Amino acid sequence: MRVALVQFTAWDKPYAFNPLDLMAEAGDLVVVTTEYGVEMGKIVAFEEFSKEQEAELGEIRPVDRLATADDLRTASENNKNGRKEEAMEYARRIAHNFNLEMKIVDGYFSFDDRRLILAFIADGRVDFRDLVKELTRHFQKLVRLHQLGVRDEAKISGDVGSCGLGLCCRGHLKKLGSVTSELAEQQQVAHRGSERLSGVCGRLKCCLAYEKELYEGIIKKLPAVGTRVKTKHGRGEVIGWRVLRGSVDVKIDPEKSGDRPIIVEVPVIKD
Repeated sequence: MRVALVQFTAWDKPYAFNPLDLMAEAGDLVVVTTEYGVEMGKIVAFEEFSKEQEAELGEIRPVDRLATADDLRTASENNKNGRKEEAMEYARRIAHNFNLEMKIVDGYFSFDDRRLILAFIADGRVDFRDLVKELTRHFQKLVRLHQLGVRDEAKISGDVGSCGLGLCCRGHLKKLGSVTSELAEQQQVAHRGSERLSGVCGRLKCCLAYEKELYEGIIKKLPAVGTRVKTKHGRGEVIGWRVLRGSVDVKIDPEKSGDRPIIVEVPVIKD
């Protein structure tokens, strides 16, 4: 089954809808009916779902229609004149009154104007039930709180990276994949320290994952650290890699007991 993945905000995940016979493309704005109400979102991609995937998701609702000019005006009207910002400021004040350790970073009023969705970050779980009750009473709408990670905050606000360009997560990078310290070790940059390897979000830079396949391909051709090898300098043990140079460091066995071992760089992958 071919499904359209529709995203309502930059920080929420895409949801699957059935495009039926609609002549739509990725990037188009569409109106859909969710379990919470009517919403407008952007088609970010199309995918083929297997029967197993369909069974896991249950009912896949249809796309109602392509968004019209009137729909765009309605969505803009719902959040006009700082309405969203005022709602966020009120929510922050009430959260502070309840002594909740949370930071509200974004929000929006739904297309049908029946719901207010607020995005926040926090170090752990937050009991925000009283906050939701107060916000529901004040706004007279269904209120939903959506917890984000610190990387999502940078994606929302945007900034300039150490490379001098806009943040990847704010631009072309649609999915924030896993970035681990193993990638820094693999690329032999772990010694640079966390400050130079971290992005504005405080986590490891997403760009460490860009050359993952390249490094893995080279590493597969290099002998493992600890391997005994024969070189023109004599036999020795591999003690380290120079991945981009396609070579390894080998500690040559001393000819006599008491001699200082020498370490030589031995090319493995030739241009």
